[in-house]
Amino acid sequence: MSYGIGQITRLGGASNLSPRETVRIANQIQKFLIENTRLGIPALIHEESCSGYMAKGATIFPQTIGVASTWNNEIVEKMASVIREQMKAVGARQALAPLLDITRDPRWGRTEETFGEDPYLVMRMGVSYIRGLQTESLKEGIVATGKHFVGYGNSEGGMNWAPAHIPERELREVFLYPFEAAVKEAKLSSIMPGYHELDGVPCHKSKKLLNDILRKDWGFEGIVVSDYFAISQLYEYHHVTSDKKGAAKLALEAGVDVELPSTDYYGLPLRELIESGEIDIDFVNEAVKRVLKIKFELGLFENPYINEEKAVEIFDTNEQRELAYKIAQESIVLLKNENNLLPLKKDLKSIAVIGPNADSIRNMIGDYAYPCHIESLLEMRETDNVFNTPLPESLEAKDIYVPIVTVLQGIKAKVSSNTEVLYAKGCDVLNNSKDGFKEAVEIAKQADVAVVVVGDKSGLTDGCTSGESRDRADLNLPGVQEELIKAIYETGTPVIVVLINGRPMSISWIAEKIPAIIEAWLPGEEGGRAVADVIFGDYNPGGKLPISIPQSVGQLPVYYYHKPSGGRSHWKGDYVELSTKPLYPFGYGLSYTEFSYTNLNISNRKVSLRDRMVEISVDIKNTGTLKGDEVVQLYIHQEALSVTRPVKELKGFKRITLDAGEEKTVIFKLSIEQLGFYDENMEYVVEPGRVDVMIGSSSEDIRLRDYFEIVGEKEKVAKKFITEVRVENK
Repeated sequence: MSYGIGQITRLGGASNLSPRETVRIANQIQKFLIENTRLGIPALIHEESCSGYMAKGATIFPQTIGVASTWNNEIVEKMASVIREQMKAVGARQALAPLLDITRDPRWGRTEETFGEDPYLVMRMGVSYIRGLQTESLKEGIVATGKHFVGYGNSEGGMNWAPAHIPERELREVFLYPFEAAVKEAKLSSIMPGYHELDGVPCHKSKKLLNDILRKDWGFEGIVVSDYFAISQLYEYHHVTSDKKGAAKLALEAGVDVELPSTDYYGLPLRELIESGEIDIDFVNEAVKRVLKIKFELGLFENPYINEEKAVEIFDTNEQRELAYKIAQESIVLLKNENNLLPLKKDLKSIAVIGPNADSIRNMIGDYAYPCHIESLLEMRETDNVFNTPLPESLEAKDIYVPIVTVLQGIKAKVSSNTEVLYAKGCDVLNNSKDGFKEAVEIAKQADVAVVVVGDKSGLTDGCTSGESRDRADLNLPGVQEELIKAIYETGTPVIVVLINGRPMSISWIAEKIPAIIEAWLPGEEGGRAVADVIFGDYNPGGKLPISIPQSVGQLPVYYYHKPSGGRSHWKGDYVELSTKPLYPFGYGLSYTEFSYTNLNISNRKVSLRDRMVEISVDIKNTGTLKGDEVVQLYIHQEALSVTRPVKELKGFKRITLDAGEEKTVIFKLSIEQLGFYDENMEYVVEPGRVDVMIGSSSEDIRLRDYFEIVGEKEKVAKKFITEVRVENK
């Protein structure tokens, strides 16, 4: 250690340390490095932060797929600000988030960690997340890490670490798009390549990605960090080199500045390369320069130590829990509400609450939440000896969980004192035992209504059904959960299904037979309160799907922004067995109230690049009797161009709250450069032609249509990303 170390891996996220203990260890490490190493350079400590800072005592927000369902980029920035405050309080200055992966195949286990299927939505949410972490100045913020660069969520067969088959134009227009915006709009400070390969080239050795596109084309000035053990993959998994030295050389020359989580390859193997002259020292110097620059920008040299006493004060405070609660409320998507079964009255005689996720605090949270990950580390230590973590042999719930509200607890807190709440687990998430069915059926028969809470268990290890490495071959409810629902349905008691899950599930029978369905995703520490609010009408759901829900796994991929020749089968249109349409489309979500869309207005019927932009406005009115939220969605379509274009492209959105009878005007300011695309010569251009404008409540529920024309000549343009939106009262 006399030469120091550049980074420290997850002091809080891979241990049982309290915030105060984490600070103490961080300060001891920095003190040693500054006082006892040759150059006295402080280390950069990194942590995970997918659904909150992944550490003991930190706030557990809804998992990312749920956050995406809010369609509220402003609340995403607030969430990231809390993550920043908690991480800074313990000395961590780099977050390994956000995921900017576009996912089209929900068989992929990490679907839950993403913002969904649409490049604009992923971009908009990701940019806000980065701004909340980094702030205007890194001295006040922490380094955000955009991952996984690039195409990781489009893997072959939905399998983790599998190749991604992406043509060049699609790579640039869809999968690179959120990353490019993150670099240019949010000044992203760190990038992490994916584990996978593109066209035979693993991302961690791709000079095209990490040098030509990222640094030369986009002007990225931050650091590139490896995914965990990904440099070793070049040797042990992808087999593109014959030894450790070869892997280190490939990664460093491609542009990977930092090896995570250790220095297995950038330690002795790299040193041997330098001493033998097998690698140009300029590659080392450039990587060192970039890492030092980040450390200077963070202020680590001036202020490497943290106040130990203040750490606990900003962990899972009432204000932070209220934000987690607000995000959980906004993330809930009402999929079905036949005959207005919901909301329920609070004074029903009896309610049966049934299902493996009804009273499980463990299953309320997503992969890369602290309790899930500690559980995984304990298991991996016993089996694979991957992590030598400072953990006891076992941990009690009180050691690893912040207070978490289950759906059962939320319901019990809502109903009147005269309402009997009956509970039965019914079955487990994954195994096939039906031993609990009898009890569940009996209480359903006694109740006025049955709330059945089913779905996933998220995590890395066996027994989990969603999360990293937990890829699936089908999208049905795991185990015998659907059979449990059928058994409850057959009692004749009205049934409400609540989904606590990490990926879209094929629930065609449930969608046909069950009168009310709530998609709550993995709603975090306050999820039970939020779900109960929706069930009893204390909160009117306004979440929208960030990813399409297929009828069957055989439809995949079923994303909305397909090309004119996609999304259908030749001649007959549908499959032999079923429609090509999803069960529930991208952008879909119901409310307990109704909204009208009127007065679509486009500022210019003919626009050119000299005009720079076009304003598109629409009036939205709450025509129902309850206050509610609507997500107003702007889509466009261009045709008769030199290359094919998607049938719809999201170009803007705004979540608004309207009282009963209230009306507001939403104005989208769309830059002409946002209508660019890559032509046959792979140049980013705008071409003249008609632009169809569609405003709606989902990608399928288009309420108003109009068009404008781009006039003039085809021109090469610079990209613009974000559509400005403002709201005016009527």
